[in-house]
Amino acid sequence: MTQDHTTAPDATPASPAPWRPSRTVAVILAGGTGIRLGLGIPKQLLKIAGKPIIEHTLAVFEAAPEIDEIIVLMATGHVPDAQRIVANAGFRKVTQVIEGGDTRNATTRIALDAIGEGDVNILFHDAVRPLVSARIVRECVNALWTYSAVDVAIPSADTIIQVDENDCITDIPVRSTLRRGQTPQAFRSGTIREAYRRTEGDPDFAATDDCGVVLRYLPGTPIKVIDGSDENIKVTHPVDVHLADKLFQLAAAQAPRLTDRRYSEELTGRTIVVFGGSYGIGHDLTELARRYGAQVFPFSRSTTGTHVERAEDVAAALKTAFEATGRIDHVVVTAGILEKGALAEMDEETMDRLLHVNFVGPVTIARQSLPYLQQTKGQLLLYTSSSYTRGRARYALYSATKAALVNLTQALADEWAEFGVRVNCINPERTATPMRTKAFGEEPEHTLLSAEAVAQASLDVLISELTGQVIDVRRAPGEQVAAVPAQPGAQASEQLSAGVDA
Repeated sequence: MTQDHTTAPDATPASPAPWRPSRTVAVILAGGTGIRLGLGIPKQLLKIAGKPIIEHTLAVFEAAPEIDEIIVLMATGHVPDAQRIVANAGFRKVTQVIEGGDTRNATTRIALDAIGEGDVNILFHDAVRPLVSARIVRECVNALWTYSAVDVAIPSADTIIQVDENDCITDIPVRSTLRRGQTPQAFRSGTIREAYRRTEGDPDFAATDDCGVVLRYLPGTPIKVIDGSDENIKVTHPVDVHLADKLFQLAAAQAPRLTDRRYSEELTGRTIVVFGGSYGIGHDLTELARRYGAQVFPFSRSTTGTHVERAEDVAAALKTAFEATGRIDHVVVTAGILEKGALAEMDEETMDRLLHVNFVGPVTIARQSLPYLQQTKGQLLLYTSSSYTRGRARYALYSATKAALVNLTQALADEWAEFGVRVNCINPERTATPMRTKAFGEEPEHTLLSAEAVAQASLDVLISELTGQVIDVRRAPGEQVAAVPAQPGAQASEQLSAGVDA
């Protein structure tokens, strides 16, 4: 059990006897039913960023060196669902998945019985707070060396008012003294057991959280508060689902880059097929991956005569790569075209080309790639545009196909999870590519992202365990990139207009 014994210099021991717990147990409270989300399943089973919410939460505690054991308290009737998630994810620290109680307090009692006797650190955490950080978990455990009860909270950005039964204000507390509670809540086992023992003789017992039980029934026991985070949200209402999904995207985009050696270790021996690999992002990704030891096979209309919307062309391309290396680990689809113009004025041939290259092509590639990616537990990587969030005038079909790719990513990540195949989508801001220059002309150099930066972010996603995510790629502050002139012979059908903004 890895723990930091460091305490604050002004800390006052909560007990004269030194605290020597035998282990640290995380209790994941997953008893919610999802009523406020309007779901037919418990909210902790809802998928965000390609995985059930509870899986994201469990992954944090599984990875935390301070945690020795995990116990899951699941909603009635859904224990098998949680057990399947644990088994499929390979969580080794989860020792029990059991049914929770009718209330939060009843669930805590069940957890205490499941943990058993002995001196133990216990962390209670809401399953629907999937964005809890490793830092919060670590600080909760560390605080238990000095305090017997620990809470997590953040300052309130809003003024809090107190009202009466008629919804009239009776008081406005000083905001600087107020905090918004989160989880985990952490306890020395003896403290939380004694608090609940004392509730047994109280017919009016009711509490919304476990720190409240300690506060009421063990008065005088200091409850240390450590800083939570704004990202540690609880998924309770429909808007929380969208917020959590976006926070996962931002977290993925901000993941630290590896060293050249680590990239080489991850990519050497892997086979990557790039559709649309002649110019722009696809070309830069090809060169970068090769530099790190990957075997990369780029295909395009101009260099290999590969039309992504033709199933026979896609099948031939994949067969070529497989026969050469015996495996395909990643399939990347940067091919796309951008034709500007009012929809009412666009001819049938142009509309047909846009729809087939931008949407039918990725669908065709996905279908043809699955058998290969199943063998390697690999990944399909697609590309969208910032226009997917709001259609842009004069390139309505382009925007519509990019929105369709986002939905395709999320749907396939769900469908292919049982095969161990990951599916993600890159969403770059406006990027300096030959296709963009052809469509929009020369633009101020400081307004565009480099194709190489998008390629680097793409590699990071390929070697990650992410699935079902739309990863935003943005320019670093101060980054300046020269616009790229159209290359001779470059065809728009081979390029990805990365993140076209109106």
